[in-house]
Amino acid sequence: MDGALPLLFQAVTYAVLIFFFLVNSFYLLFLILSLGGLIRFRRLNRYVQLKDIFSNPMTKPISIIAPAFNEEASVLESVRSLLSLEYPLFEVIVVNDGSTDATLETLVREFDLQLTRRVFRKILDTAPVRGIYASAKDRKLIVVDKANGKKADALNAGLNVARYPLFCAIDSDSLIERDALLKVVRPFLDDPERTVGVGGIIRLSNGCTIRGGQVVRVGLPRNALARFQVIEYLRAFLGGRMGMSMLNCLLIISGAFGVFRKDLALEIGGYRRDTIGEDMDFVIRLRRHCHERRRPFRISFIPDPICWTEAPENLRVLARQRNRWHRGLIESLVHSLKMLFDPRYGATGLLAMPFYVVFEMLGPLIEVSGYAVFGALLVTGNIDHPFAVRFFLLAVVYGTLLSLAAVMLEELSFQRYPRVSDLVVIVVFGILENFLFRQFLAFVRAKAFVDLLRGKKDWGRMERKGFSLKGERP
Repeated sequence: MDGALPLLFQAVTYAVLIFFFLVNSFYLLFLILSLGGLIRFRRLNRYVQLKDIFSNPMTKPISIIAPAFNEEASVLESVRSLLSLEYPLFEVIVVNDGSTDATLETLVREFDLQLTRRVFRKILDTAPVRGIYASAKDRKLIVVDKANGKKADALNAGLNVARYPLFCAIDSDSLIERDALLKVVRPFLDDPERTVGVGGIIRLSNGCTIRGGQVVRVGLPRNALARFQVIEYLRAFLGGRMGMSMLNCLLIISGAFGVFRKDLALEIGGYRRDTIGEDMDFVIRLRRHCHERRRPFRISFIPDPICWTEAPENLRVLARQRNRWHRGLIESLVHSLKMLFDPRYGATGLLAMPFYVVFEMLGPLIEVSGYAVFGALLVTGNIDHPFAVRFFLLAVVYGTLLSLAAVMLEELSFQRYPRVSDLVVIVVFGILENFLFRQFLAFVRAKAFVDLLRGKKDWGRMERKGFSLKGERP
């Protein structure tokens, strides 16, 4: 046994080393694909004017659905932002999902909401709707007041009320830029037969100056934890999702900003209410539905339409958020596990599902196991120094290079951080995130497995400052 244990440790350490190499190599591939996609995107943008999309008779109207639960701090700025969007025809449906704070009262007072007798067809089951309000100030605004059923249930209630063929699912604590709908709807015009869903990019509002529901000045947050998340979001969207979109195997469109066909949403039964990862689950089920009916389809990521959201600025709230995200990811993948390695599901079953199951779902367990074994070898003095060097290079240096490559994509494409000082800070935090921050998130995500097995279903309370307090820099 004494001889078997070191061999076991050695096998585990090399398995973890291979894992780090593969996951980073996949992200390198996605970054290369993203670079090609961004170059193509910029070239196409030279010939497409937003005013042409606005005036195009083929531009379909959109119902914007914004679930709100205890969003008193940010709901006014968010709704003002939505009502000021540039788009030919749209409606804003805010679904008050049983808030226990003054979310509904704040909306009633600010927008002069009046209770209506509006009749709607209840296609999807939801928690009871207590009332539907219309704004006397802006006819585009509708507020649905309902008993609490959580976010997926609120989205289904919004789908029941929605009048238009496309719907945009957003978070009520987020802001989308004034021209974002015009940009995100373009794939529905370019390829109307196949396009079933499109997502935009999510960026962090921490450190930005916000007036009238719009970001008027982009800046980096002062909070170190939020700065780490700036890197994460750039890597996840400009690297991962852009690359997977190029392969037509995107499995997630952020619940903070995505546009879909309403008819297909109703065909699959709307959002599944017994999961906390409703955004990923919805996209996976949408892909499965199209594959099984042999319907050509495309779900795309567009890097230009921007949704601004507030990132957690303390470890406790961040841990709650990432724990919930990972529990949702596990639930979504397990629910559709039959697609794994099944050629009937094309790139979804042969590429996307294996990648997400191995590297995204099981990745934290593998990563934490590697840290544990590495620590044990270090404490006992049995460390293999050549292995330690390789582990460091793959886990830290390779990861750092990928983060910096994502920053390069941002600088080459959209230059939202034009100040040199901001870029220097981003680069520094792109290096520092590989020490402690990445390990912390790995342990948080690994704990999600334990919480899921214990039956944990709650979202965890998110503490937000609200957009009215933004503008940290002069």
